[in-house]
Amino acid sequence: MTISPARVPETTGVRRLTATLYGYAFLDDLVLLYPVYALLFADTGMSLWQISSLFALWSITGVLLEVPSGAWADAFSRRTLLWVGPLLTAAGFALWVLVPSYGAFALGFVLWGAGGALGSGALEALVYEELDRLGAADRYARVMGRSRAARLLATMASMGLAGPVLALGGYPAVGAVSVLACLLTAASATRFPEHRVPPETGDDGWATTLRTGLAEAHRDRSVRGALLLVPAVAAVWGALDEYTSLLIRDTGVADQTVPYLLLLVWGVVAAGSLLTGAAERLGTTGLAAVIAGAALALAVGALTRTPAGIALVAVAFGGFHLAEVLAEVRLQHRIDDTRRATLTSVASLGTELATVAVFGVYAVIGAQAAHSTVFAVLAVPYLLTALILLARASTAKVRP
Repeated sequence: MTISPARVPETTGVRRLTATLYGYAFLDDLVLLYPVYALLFADTGMSLWQISSLFALWSITGVLLEVPSGAWADAFSRRTLLWVGPLLTAAGFALWVLVPSYGAFALGFVLWGAGGALGSGALEALVYEELDRLGAADRYARVMGRSRAARLLATMASMGLAGPVLALGGYPAVGAVSVLACLLTAASATRFPEHRVPPETGDDGWATTLRTGLAEAHRDRSVRGALLLVPAVAAVWGALDEYTSLLIRDTGVADQTVPYLLLLVWGVVAAGSLLTGAAERLGTTGLAAVIAGAALALAVGALTRTPAGIALVAVAFGGFHLAEVLAEVRLQHRIDDTRRATLTSVASLGTELATVAVFGVYAVIGAQAAHSTVFAVLAVPYLLTALILLARASTAKVRP
């Protein structure tokens, strides 16, 4: 645990850091291609198999680079990775609209996956360490919750703006705005303060950092538990999000109504992010209650098969998102500064691998059952996670 002794926070420094973070987070997800890139692929003549292979390539890129990029962030400059990543993503988006073809789409996904991996782990580590330096590490949960809310607001804005921009200028206009957002993200990243000096570990610095970080997770039970909690909370609902539009359509609403109900879901998720600071005081038992309550809301909301039930699904997603941020906060409190980005990336890798597994489970169950049934079944892992947390909390209370 690396929280510094209590001291008066440097208000000006905290404000600069958080303002930069919120701007970076908003711009990073203000990508108008998000809601229409599948349409772009289809309109270019890609088959369903080709589109699915592109998504798989995107995920594989993230899996391969997730942990090494975290080790790079610990061995080198985290701020540098945060501005290089969006530039790679911008190049990928530009390829999509300038030379639309399977090869360009594939390379674009590789660049996007690489850009996302560079920022994963580096951002959380930089923010935590700078807050700690300023005597405000206790604000980390609230700050990261607000940054998640900024991202979600940007996603919602992208959903609202993509249609009008597409109507005005087609895919080139949507792509141009997306590239501009990436460039602005990179520019905002250069304003992050970074007072940390990377360790001098020789030519194999990042590899050494990776090995020692994984050894710490193996050795320290509390770190290992915190690492496992992140994918346990984040993976299932992250995968279910991809199928939410199908769940909504099965309630009987018109197709044009689906985006509005999706906005409702993400609005509740964004609101949940703002509760992170207060929710951090809940402790392990409170976190278990949040997860269990969200799981029940997910199952009941999905099984009602009505638009009103989607409101319960929204509450569930909001609870899971809140629990995800709290799990990430617990991890940050338990790891050492020199391996912070590495272990944060290990947790992200676990989430990505678990998410892929959930996709497979969904495909198997969904072949025989309705979307509502699959959603309800996938609420069960959350109930198990809540029970494990309650058991660990009870053990901690009786331990001398």
